[in-house]
Amino acid sequence: MRRSLLVLLASMLAGTVLVACDDSDDDSSENATEDRGTEVIVFNGEGNNLNAYSAEPPFDSQRVISNAEEDPDGLDLNAQICFFDDDTRMIAGEDTGQPDPPAGWGIFEVDGGAIGDLSASKVGKLTPTYQASEDSPENYGCGVLSDGRIVTTDIGDQAAGPGNGQLIVWFPPFDRGADGEVGAVSYCKLDVGIATATGIAVDDEDNVYVASARPPTGGVWRYSGPFPTDATPEGGCETTDSTGAPLTEDVDKELFIPPEEHGLGTPVAVAISDQGTFFVSSVFTGVINEYDADGAFLRTILAPPEGEAIGETSFSTGTPQGIGLGPDGTLYYADLGIVWTEGDALPGPGPEGTVRRIVFVDGEPQPPEVMGSGLAFPDGIGVLVAGG
Repeated sequence: MRRSLLVLLASMLAGTVLVACDDSDDDSSENATEDRGTEVIVFNGEGNNLNAYSAEPPFDSQRVISNAEEDPDGLDLNAQICFFDDDTRMIAGEDTGQPDPPAGWGIFEVDGGAIGDLSASKVGKLTPTYQASEDSPENYGCGVLSDGRIVTTDIGDQAAGPGNGQLIVWFPPFDRGADGEVGAVSYCKLDVGIATATGIAVDDEDNVYVASARPPTGGVWRYSGPFPTDATPEGGCETTDSTGAPLTEDVDKELFIPPEEHGLGTPVAVAISDQGTFFVSSVFTGVINEYDADGAFLRTILAPPEGEAIGETSFSTGTPQGIGLGPDGTLYYADLGIVWTEGDALPGPGPEGTVRRIVFVDGEPQPPEVMGSGLAFPDGIGVLVAGG
């Protein structure tokens, strides 16, 4: 089901030659932080499996959960991966058996603090109603507010239309709905009109940043609270949507980072550094940019070498979708390995997706390093600081 997202992004860029260009800028910012001396583990969903990587060479890895096709007791996991502050609970896209039960977000208890010792067990699932669409529901973004409420995005229509992706806030407790029952965990919809709603980031003031990958709402949007505290009018959720689900129309939002400038053609993921800067990835242009606390462009962190084009092989630096930051400022990204072979109408994921990292030395990004390769649609990243 993940491949349909690439179809929509490709259709947006069908009139654009997928060739790298030089869009450098002299501005830069420091984003490295003091090494906390903890075990950093990078999670990634690929081929509906959940994998984990050590953040340091030789990048040891572990299959934490296998997909349902390969393992009768397995689950189909994907999308952005998020951790609660206690680092023992995880959120991940989970669409095992869809459409019955529907796609949603699994809540997992995570045990173990090192590669080889990790395990995860599902204790709940967030399953909303979705807006009417020509496409199957696609879960993607997640984030956790300071009081433990969860925010998620789902994509909505994937190739055309005004946009009907959703931003939702969920209310605890979350240890229910594991069988995929719609509404088993209470929620309120904050927005039902986002065109291709993808990655989420949450800042220290509980502002929620959402990437929208296509017009008419393309860019990164900032949603400011206070958000509803429960699914009732008294809690701030005063109406319902066309599906009968709780909805608030009292949401403060603004376009924070516009698309299409500095190579940001298809914004799909957002991460916030300890210095308050923002990293945003654009999968089809192969770009990751950094922006300041006001959303102004600072510099390009990753771009394909000038003159490279997507063809039978992908950009040498990859096509980044999901991104995440480690405690020392290292940037991790999931590369879909997009290729465009002769006879194909549009580009799509190849068999050589990767997980990579970018280390910063004296504030300057170093060439990306491959942590895992030969991956099938590795679309999301989550960073766990074990023992932190």
